[in-house]
Amino acid sequence: MRTILHCDLNNFYVSVAMRDNPELQGKTVAVGGSVEERHGIILAKNEAAKKFGIKTGEPIRQAKQKCPNLVVVPPEFKRYTYFSGLVRKIYERYTDLVEPFGIDECWLDVTGSHRLFGTGVEIADRIRKEVKEQLGLTISAGVSFNKIFAKLGSDLKKPDAVSSIPYDSFKEIVWPMEVECLLGVGPSTKKKLNDLAIYTVRDLATVDPEILDLRLGKNGVLLWNYANGNENSPVMKSDFKYKPQSIGRSTTCPKDIIDFNEAYRVMIRLSEEVAKELRKENMEAFGISVHIRDTKLKTAEFTKQLNDSIQSSIFIAEEGIKLLKENYDFELPLRSLGVRAVRLFPYAEKGQLSLFDDGRHLKRDILESAQDKINEKYGTASVVRASSLIFKDGETAFKEQSPATLGHGRLSR
Repeated sequence: MRTILHCDLNNFYVSVAMRDNPELQGKTVAVGGSVEERHGIILAKNEAAKKFGIKTGEPIRQAKQKCPNLVVVPPEFKRYTYFSGLVRKIYERYTDLVEPFGIDECWLDVTGSHRLFGTGVEIADRIRKEVKEQLGLTISAGVSFNKIFAKLGSDLKKPDAVSSIPYDSFKEIVWPMEVECLLGVGPSTKKKLNDLAIYTVRDLATVDPEILDLRLGKNGVLLWNYANGNENSPVMKSDFKYKPQSIGRSTTCPKDIIDFNEAYRVMIRLSEEVAKELRKENMEAFGISVHIRDTKLKTAEFTKQLNDSIQSSIFIAEEGIKLLKENYDFELPLRSLGVRAVRLFPYAEKGQLSLFDDGRHLKRDILESAQDKINEKYGTASVVRASSLIFKDGETAFKEQSPATLGHGRLSR
């Protein structure tokens, strides 16, 4: 029987901000984006803010209506990365099997550590105290016999607590919970399960798995196994790198996108980031996905499969804008736009070229690889497309662009 820990840093972004600035202690605090640049949403909040009903992802203006005294501080991602690394060094004192699950969560397999450090609960408690005393941050830890229930355990008591879900009593603890507590059950899956009269983990665990297979496919059977404690995936070492299932970038633009010409300018810049990551991972895509959010904050996502693989930014953007034209009419301007490469395969395993292939894809891949090398050597904005000079600086998609570019995608002189 394995002993798996899931350690979750409590209110991580806000906790780092409050640690760095003692004047924030005792106040209602949130980390949020820039309202001026239209990234004004709540990214994290402390326990005091939660009591006012403030939620992650809601607009800052709306959050301040709930709590006028809310203090909103800007994100400091370098600080979060720094402290995340320090916390993982503490974890690695107890095991080399430390698998990150985001910047603030990790699974630890401490099965081989009992003789040195005690039981799983004792190890989790030691880690909790060390993180608090040495870094001024708190964690909640779950202890169980697999990764799914360990993560579920870390959610049982927050903040600064340790919870255990043992094998011999997991049904009494887990089965009465609502089904959305399980990892992998999001809003869409929850609705599908509710349509089958599955509301609790017990309902999921006791339903015929063939029904789930018919209605939800292999994901339904996977969730059935989770509910019954049949999850045995290994905890990987911290230096293990998963191959991505998709690579995407999105942005909220400084001004609304009012037509396809402006959408393409945004798309090409986002596609450059996606293509660069594809080359870094030595992957190519056989599918494309476009995500939009209009000025009424309604979101939609469109996806299609491709007959030929793509890796270069120009082809990603072309396919993305085609997909957008097939599904959107710009009755409302767009507030944000995203593009994602899906159905990824190793680039080296590319199939035989089509008889009618003119070599454009290969030439473009070589050209953009050369551009990567130039930008890596001389700076990330050394070689850019003219269309990239349309918008001012912004998050992810418009970093290190010319500051002389403003407005609705029209070049300012």
